[in-house]
Amino acid sequence: MLDPKIRSLVEKIRDRKLRKKVADLLNKPSFLINGKEYLGVSLEVSPAGLSHHHSYLGGFTEHVVSAGTIALAMCDCVEEVYGGVVNRDLVVAGILLHDVFKPLTYKVDEDGYYSSTRLADYLDHSSLIVSELVRRDFPLELVHIVAAHHGGYGAVRPRTVEALICHLADLVDSRLNGDVLNAASYLVRRIVGEELPALSSKEAFEIVHCKAAEGEDGVRKAYRRIVEERKARKT
Repeated sequence: MLDPKIRSLVEKIRDRKLRKKVADLLNKPSFLINGKEYLGVSLEVSPAGLSHHHSYLGGFTEHVVSAGTIALAMCDCVEEVYGGVVNRDLVVAGILLHDVFKPLTYKVDEDGYYSSTRLADYLDHSSLIVSELVRRDFPLELVHIVAAHHGGYGAVRPRTVEALICHLADLVDSRLNGDVLNAASYLVRRIVGEELPALSSKEAFEIVHCKAAEGEDGVRKAYRRIVEERKARKT
């Protein structure tokens, strides 16, 4: 079952044919090559990255929902401020699918941490999803959006407004999340002298907020609360 927030984004796609194709892929994000089917980690628990951003349980869903929210706000700007035209169906579909094969390249190790699978040694998530979108006969405009979501660091640069919006929304959310995670980890190390492994976004934003509101004492209080909450969840 799709996460309700992901499902809500899917329902924003007005074109019924495109909406069904996107939903079918999200419900079973698998990749078949040389007679072997790759499934990877489920979307519900998968991170959206292994180190730089959303690198925790459920990070994939958070990233897609946040990037989707940013992308739709940018659509509003283009239409209401600049008087431009945007195909929102393509924007939403692009956000939903741009990272959907990342979980195929992840596995859960015995210690509970995530690492790369053998598939990731040969193909990155962008190559995988672009080839799958072509195989499933998705619109060329959408294939371009997904292929261009890394901007200047990818195989092709964004050449449509929709592709640019998806690239920028992905970049902004990744940067926001990654910078806050890094800041929270640094504050805990410097002020508490300890590490807080596998910080979630909620924990990271709490630490950063407490530093702004109460200074170093706020970081110490937040650290103690987080440690106690983690202990309580294990019992």
